[in-house]
Amino acid sequence: MAIHPTAVLELGAQVDPACEVGPYAVIGAGVRMGPGNSVGPHAVIFGQTTVGAQNRIFPHAVLGGVPQDLKYRGEPTALVIGDRNTFREFTTVSLGTAGGGGVTRIGNGGLFMANSHVGHDCQVGDGAIIANSVAVAGHVLIEDHVHIGGVSAVHQFCRIGRFAFVGGMTGVAMDVAPFCTVAGARAEMAGVNVVGMQRAGLAEEAIGRIKQAYKVVFRSNLGLQEAIAELSDELSGYPEIDHFIEFLKGSQRGITR
Repeated sequence: MAIHPTAVLELGAQVDPACEVGPYAVIGAGVRMGPGNSVGPHAVIFGQTTVGAQNRIFPHAVLGGVPQDLKYRGEPTALVIGDRNTFREFTTVSLGTAGGGGVTRIGNGGLFMANSHVGHDCQVGDGAIIANSVAVAGHVLIEDHVHIGGVSAVHQFCRIGRFAFVGGMTGVAMDVAPFCTVAGARAEMAGVNVVGMQRAGLAEEAIGRIKQAYKVVFRSNLGLQEAIAELSDELSGYPEIDHFIEFLKGSQRGITR
């Protein structure tokens, strides 16, 4: 274990011997860290936080901080982080709250750029790219392989579907459907995230079906429920379309259109 002599590991912290901890970093008593993690100078990891393997935590990042929620009263809540994530300088990720399920969760292979924030009780899937100065409020669901452009903000309780792309400086106040791109000061639908899906290796046939589904929902004169019914009749049975349909059905805040 390579721990700088100025680093502080509180009594009870469990840090795998294959970790590196830089100068003046602080690791709290409730933290558990797997192998291969790198903690930069002045980074802080608090609370009941579990960190998987091979994460890179850059200087001044704060993971497991107290939720920015006035209802929080010190309840024993948690932050769970997967493997191979990168948290750049001044990134913050909060613990969960008792009223929100108790756990903030980060998947695997994500990139959280400088000054980004992930609020309490968020559930972030694999392969997320959260760009500089993005603010994600509490209780947000971000599915796998979502990209959010710089200086964007996501309202609490929103959902962003897998392979969605949120343009820079975008305000997300309603759900963003899977495979889609939104942009604008108040997010508006801007098309299908073809480039993102191609880079991820989705088959052209699957991308073609997603384009068809997009046209039915977002480029026809059908209401949302009518569009869902048409998709169910004509395109259901394919995994990407079934997920698309279920996401639309599950919306509580409404779908960005």
